[in-house]
Amino acid sequence: MANYLKFDVYDLELASIYSNHELRRVLLSTTNHSILVIEDIDCTVDLKNRKLKDKDYSQLGPNKLTLSGLLNFIDGLWSSCGDERIIVFTTNHKDRLDPALLRSGRMDVHIHLSYCTTSGVDRERRGDPCRGSEELMKSDDADGALQGLVNFLKRKKVESNKTEDEIEESTEKAKRQKTDEGEETE
Repeated sequence: MANYLKFDVYDLELASIYSNHELRRVLLSTTNHSILVIEDIDCTVDLKNRKLKDKDYSQLGPNKLTLSGLLNFIDGLWSSCGDERIIVFTTNHKDRLDPALLRSGRMDVHIHLSYCTTSGVDRERRGDPCRGSEELMKSDDADGALQGLVNFLKRKKVESNKTEDEIEESTEKAKRQKTDEGEETE
């Protein structure tokens, strides 16, 4: 995304942010046209403050990173302190995130990236995901990069078909040999 959009990328480690004030300071220090990546949002900080009773908020202290602070960072007043920012969250446990964080307008696109299946990493047949990524990075032009990926997949398919034909041919040959040997012994 960053290469295609020509945006800067910032890796925001929430575990190193100790207060809403510090989060705001970090946001203001990023450039316009940037992508902010917050990895493993489900396990970097405890953002379950909405579940605390009002009297328990005093135990958090005035200098604490809160869910409210993070929400303001995403789509509140603080979020308007710049131009064209994309925020990317990663998680292994979407179910652990507060529903307020997941609603439309905050997280507009949810992409499930599962584990690769054996067919997804079969180097001999189609090419592994890394080779596909490599093809996409060969060009700054999106159309050119996608065309390169399509050509790569077509080449792999042709190679795969050749291999499958060779396997089928050798299997048929072995069957014929076995049949011929069986006829000779009778």
